[in-house]
Amino acid sequence: MQQMHLPMLGARYWAALCLASIFGANMGDFFARDLGLGHVYGLPFLALALAIVLMGERFDRSVHQAYYWTAIIIVRTAATNVADFLCGDMKLPRTLVILGLAALLIIALAASWQFAWRRLAEKTRGSDSVLRADTGYWACMFIAGSLGTVIGDYGSHDLHLGDAGASLVLVPILALLFVIARNGLLHSLWFYWVTVVTVRAAGTVVGDFVAGKNMLGLPASTLVTGILFVSLLAIWKEPTSSRLVHAD
Repeated sequence: MQQMHLPMLGARYWAALCLASIFGANMGDFFARDLGLGHVYGLPFLALALAIVLMGERFDRSVHQAYYWTAIIIVRTAATNVADFLCGDMKLPRTLVILGLAALLIIALAASWQFAWRRLAEKTRGSDSVLRADTGYWACMFIAGSLGTVIGDYGSHDLHLGDAGASLVLVPILALLFVIARNGLLHSLWFYWVTVVTVRAAGTVVGDFVAGKNMLGLPASTLVTGILFVSLLAIWKEPTSSRLVHAD
């Protein structure tokens, strides 16, 4: 993606990513259950939607972040369904899936760094060092989303914590990561991706908790979290100077 379409890495970014994780988790379940597409049949539609977003972004010269955040939601939705397919439909042990996805993420990050990101690292700084939004980035985001989903479900189901209990464990862990990284560690490639996985894991259990029968239910939860996500991005604006830097 073009720099003018990327957000800055800061409090607004992480708040939006947390809401996107909850919303995307609900969207994945909504696609699979309420729309009756299951965990597989909706994936081609999501892949097509992502391709349209990425192709359209290449020809747009206006300064905004709609393409990036739309792609985030699409990838998160697909990752939820893939994770549920592996552990639900195929009934693979979650511990095995976690290990496999973690190894795959490490390989994808190492390959992206070796063949693409390292060449650009000396030319950029700050959020640009991790927010590449190229093919490797979206592949890693998809794997990280799938991994986080399985980790969240592992806490809820395998450890028998339930969605509420897993939320009470994972949300403080995520908060601790933010505290540890308050001096800029989130600009580190590896710490950024560890945090993304944790955001996805926490978003999964929080999303499942809010969408539970005793709470909002899935359709209402999907609608509410989607409205909150869009509202945050609309109300919380980045500084004009930052947007001009991206445009340049």
